[in-house]
Amino acid sequence: MRRVASVYLPHWSTDRLRRKTAKSPPDGGDALSPTAPLVTAIPDHGRRIVAAVDAGARALGIRPGMTITKARTFAPELAVIDAQPDADFEGLRRLALWAGQRYSPIVAANAPDGLWLDITGCAALFSTEAALLKDLHRRVAAFGVSVQIAVADTAGCAHAVARHVPAGRPVTIEPGDHRKAIALLPIAALRLEAGIVDGLQKLGFERIEQLIGTPRGPLAKRFGRALHRRLDQALGHAPEPIEPVFPEHLPRARRGFMEPIATPEAFAQVIGDLVSDAVDQLGRVGKGARRLDCYFHRVDGQSQVIRVGTAAPSRETKHLSKLLSAKIETVEPGLGIEAMTLVVSLIEPMAARQGESLESLGNRGPDLAALVDALANRFGARNLHRLAPQASIMPERSAAMSPALVTARGAGWDDDLPRPARMLARPEPIEVIALLPDDAPRLFVWRGKRFRVTQGDGPERLHGEWWRDAGVEGEQPFTVRDYYQVETVSGGRYWLFRAGDGENPSTGSMRWFIHGAFA
Repeated sequence: MRRVASVYLPHWSTDRLRRKTAKSPPDGGDALSPTAPLVTAIPDHGRRIVAAVDAGARALGIRPGMTITKARTFAPELAVIDAQPDADFEGLRRLALWAGQRYSPIVAANAPDGLWLDITGCAALFSTEAALLKDLHRRVAAFGVSVQIAVADTAGCAHAVARHVPAGRPVTIEPGDHRKAIALLPIAALRLEAGIVDGLQKLGFERIEQLIGTPRGPLAKRFGRALHRRLDQALGHAPEPIEPVFPEHLPRARRGFMEPIATPEAFAQVIGDLVSDAVDQLGRVGKGARRLDCYFHRVDGQSQVIRVGTAAPSRETKHLSKLLSAKIETVEPGLGIEAMTLVVSLIEPMAARQGESLESLGNRGPDLAALVDALANRFGARNLHRLAPQASIMPERSAAMSPALVTARGAGWDDDLPRPARMLARPEPIEVIALLPDDAPRLFVWRGKRFRVTQGDGPERLHGEWWRDAGVEGEQPFTVRDYYQVETVSGGRYWLFRAGDGENPSTGSMRWFIHGAFA
């Protein structure tokens, strides 16, 4: 099911100008007063009329199309700046490029006051669709821009709800409810020309539900095809493609086909050609690919995309093609694919390296980066990590999660004091029999099972980090643990400890615990 989000920026022109002038006042003058209403103006037959208003001006009754002279009668302190439609569109485009890097590969500017985002399949990146929309709303609002967001099965429904259902948070139209959602909205929500809306209102049409059940012939003859095209797009009966925007400097390649293709084998062949072209472009600029987006343009106007990422910059044609081909099964070709576009949406500098020789082929070790890429694109980058050393005496705090290929820096593990490969999230209590108080255990019972020990090593005494206010030190600041490595009759090797030093009760209860197991 397709899911489209419409981001409506009701005061985009004035919000952008207010944000811009706050950093650099126009013509060296003073910055705009945050409380003064603001409008933009355009010339019209020797006079100036209002092009856009901010929330303050709208609250005073000022509307687009009103002359500046009349607008000043509503607010003598009104701030007026010449409209900058080209700068407004460029700002929308930059915002779309930002959203395309974070939320979805299919993002487009919806001039003059919004964005389209096809978030189909992207919700998993934020765990849920609601979390994605909440993050988008919060970040756009943090730019100082008024924003309303709606998501629905169709672009037309999302556009209508975002602009005609005011809310302080994102509005979600559940899958399959788009017809019900737009039924009670005014006909102007269908993005019709003002003349068509006026003509329909004169005929008594006020809400979209009235149009849905009306015979189409007479209306089409009077108002043309645009009326029912917009209605069908909102209902999902007609396609409404979103043409994504791409940064101009990014490498890209495109293939158009004489006849539509629809088989995985054909897709894989074209992907190989596109990747080869993109790698050539990357080589000329000394960069490597970190993320690639492959767009499949269907004959019905819809676009689908597959996105893959790499753990390190890469220009390996075979490797990149393999990553993309692994996701071909997610593409629904419909009646066929008429074109494919590959965009390297994230690039990083990549140092030149010597080509492979016969000797290097024999000595080359495993390609860890390729393995990480394959696992991350299959299971998700958030589910793949490595343990990195962290400066701490306590074992449970001596390791931290880090990206799979990040080089560990700073702290390191002591080879003379090995730690178990598997650590319990919380040490579990055990019952122990030992010959002497400071001797290694001879037998312990864990989870109802008896383990007879053949040999042991220890103790290794660890003192708690008394300066911490949280963790085990929060209750016992002077914690002491005596750790033992033991091996059982079955060959298992475990890491046990006794809490306390045996002299001061504040160091521990003298109970035994198991903390982990060696591989």
